[in-house]
Amino acid sequence: METSRIGSLLALLLSLNLLLGTAKGAVNESIALRPQQHYKHPVNGTLNHSPSALQFEEQNLLASPSTATKIDSPHDTHLARTSVIFGLTKVANESNVNALCLAQLRHVQRGILGKQPWAMKVLDASGTKPSGFVYGQNYWLGSREACRDVQRRVGITLSKNYERVMHYGIITQRAPFDMDYRVVYLRHNSPWQVEIKLMSEQIIHIGLCLPSACASGEIKQVAREYVAHGMFTENDIFDIRPEVVYMKDLQLRDSFYQRPSFRLVVGCLLTTCALMLCAQQLAGAKKLSTGDAADLVTTESEMWRALHSLLQWRRLKAFVGCYDVPTNWAKIFAIRENNSTEIPLMNGLRSVCAIWIMIFHVVWFMYFTVHNKTVLISYAEKAFFQYVSSAPLLVDVFFTISGFLQTYNFMRNAAQLEVIRGNGLRQNVKLFGKLLFHRYLRLGPLYLVVMGTVDLIYAFIGDVSIYHINERFDEMCAQHWWRNLLFIQNLFDHRDMCANWSWSLACEMQFFILANILLFLYVKHPKLAKAMVVTGFGATIAWTYGIGISINFELSFDAAFATGTEIYTSPFVRVMPYIMGAISAWCLLQKRLQCALSEQQDRWLWHISLLIFFLCIYSTIKRDLSSLLAISLFVGGRFAFSLSVCWMIVGSATGRGVWWSRLLEAKGFQHLSRLSYAIYLLNPLIIAFFYSLTSASTHADPFMLCVVTCGFAVIVYLASIFFSLAFEVPYSNLSSLLLRRGIRSKTA
Repeated sequence: METSRIGSLLALLLSLNLLLGTAKGAVNESIALRPQQHYKHPVNGTLNHSPSALQFEEQNLLASPSTATKIDSPHDTHLARTSVIFGLTKVANESNVNALCLAQLRHVQRGILGKQPWAMKVLDASGTKPSGFVYGQNYWLGSREACRDVQRRVGITLSKNYERVMHYGIITQRAPFDMDYRVVYLRHNSPWQVEIKLMSEQIIHIGLCLPSACASGEIKQVAREYVAHGMFTENDIFDIRPEVVYMKDLQLRDSFYQRPSFRLVVGCLLTTCALMLCAQQLAGAKKLSTGDAADLVTTESEMWRALHSLLQWRRLKAFVGCYDVPTNWAKIFAIRENNSTEIPLMNGLRSVCAIWIMIFHVVWFMYFTVHNKTVLISYAEKAFFQYVSSAPLLVDVFFTISGFLQTYNFMRNAAQLEVIRGNGLRQNVKLFGKLLFHRYLRLGPLYLVVMGTVDLIYAFIGDVSIYHINERFDEMCAQHWWRNLLFIQNLFDHRDMCANWSWSLACEMQFFILANILLFLYVKHPKLAKAMVVTGFGATIAWTYGIGISINFELSFDAAFATGTEIYTSPFVRVMPYIMGAISAWCLLQKRLQCALSEQQDRWLWHISLLIFFLCIYSTIKRDLSSLLAISLFVGGRFAFSLSVCWMIVGSATGRGVWWSRLLEAKGFQHLSRLSYAIYLLNPLIIAFFYSLTSASTHADPFMLCVVTCGFAVIVYLASIFFSLAFEVPYSNLSSLLLRRGIRSKTA
């Protein structure tokens, strides 16, 4: 009996407390309407968030949500259908959320209906449908910053000299409990949105400002019930038929630091830094021994003395010297006169094409954060923007250059040719393995570090980015890292690649192996090798036609992406420009391209080659072609494109040129050309990383795109210097060192 009386008394006290709180809120609202008195009478000033205050608040909330005074509002039904956050508070009950979460959601509901400043900020910070859904606006993100400000006073100072028509509580008032910004992802099936079929556009992102006491799994279940009950008004208008996919709390998980890629990247950085320090120790000791640096003071540390003694070992000293930062820095930035045995135009081609492809990647990765996707794609089909949308064709420039250089350098090495002629099969296999090892040593370290960085960064943005990350390279790299290690990732589906932009690097390695086999064979059996090259050239054209017709290849963006494995990344399709580059080098060395041309004819051929180059870039302006015409344009365009590049290379090698080819031969391109490998590997990662960390979706606007591209160019350039200095140049030095040792051991 006594217990029931005490219980009744506690219930009565709680009800009075809530009633008084509501009345106090109403009084505060009336005060807030008098802005001139704001600084004398702050409205619901900053709440005390001490542990005891929070515990008392939780006890009040948990006592009984049903005992709270209900506010009759004409907006209740409207809010439940138009505001997801309010709708969730209506659907939540004891069966789908914990008691504290339910109490706090009910408190949010009452605060919104009662127009409490902190609750209105919660409502405003949570996403609702913006305009532009038809063209791809699936980012209903609200405001992450506004949700953060629900828990703190807004950091803004307003003058007391002006009257303002505003509720000052939106600046000063805080939520009575902790709130978090989270994102729920819905898959829609609306026929009222343009479906481009470039990965998953049908994912609606809804940002929600929610009580921290609510677990993400609970909110996901409540969201499912909300959309299942038909309370979502946008479903009625646009036939969205939403389905809850998953939810993010945007917090980095502890498993991030347990990833093998984290240990790999950190280990590589620490090891490289240690080797660089050792190289500096050697350089400092050398200066002291020669008296060039009298101001340097030798260290008395026993550890440094022991390290210095160890570094005197000749082989270790030579290895550590490969990491000397000042020397490697000088190599990257060295500008010298072009050698007569070099082809300077290649530096310009590499540099321009690397930057050109980076511009394409800026637009490509923008697609996954842009809210007017249809407009962005429509830009890509306009004549003015063909130089961006057709930029993937420029990969053939690198294939042509690689094929040319591989054959050109191999056939000019007279000593190596004599060794191959005199060797048996076993010796030639060993020599082949040696060449392959040095190729891997020059390309592999930077590539493997970037691959580990890709895994790490995509795991990071997968946790903290507001966007749905369609290409989860962290999952692909964890499963298929061995494919990238062996440079065979392009032989599998392009959707299952780790760092899928590295497909061309895999092609390069495969073409290198194939070209070396044919070149070794050419030294021994030239006629057989020539026949195999001609057969291979015809076979790649026939293969491309056969594949293109069988899969109904089209030039539209959606069809081109869907057929990426069969056409775009396939080495059997992409080998043609490599073969053409190799044939051009052979013809140049065998003097098969000698013909008497007047100066005027030579100038016209240069201009025609440039015209063909740009005609191929702009050849896809009309994309609605039949499969036969589309694949014919694909094959014929790439043939003409590679032919024009071959003429430029051969013309530069023979000393001919015109004004625009002289620009590409400028000495300044030497520096950018040395960084082109790092630029190629890093630019997609950097662009995707920065886009993914934005807090609001982007808008496809050509003018702002120019500014964004310039910014990315600077960031990629600086990052390329660092990565090249740390993980490319030292191993190039090591390769050269091993080659010199091999030559000395043979001549000894």
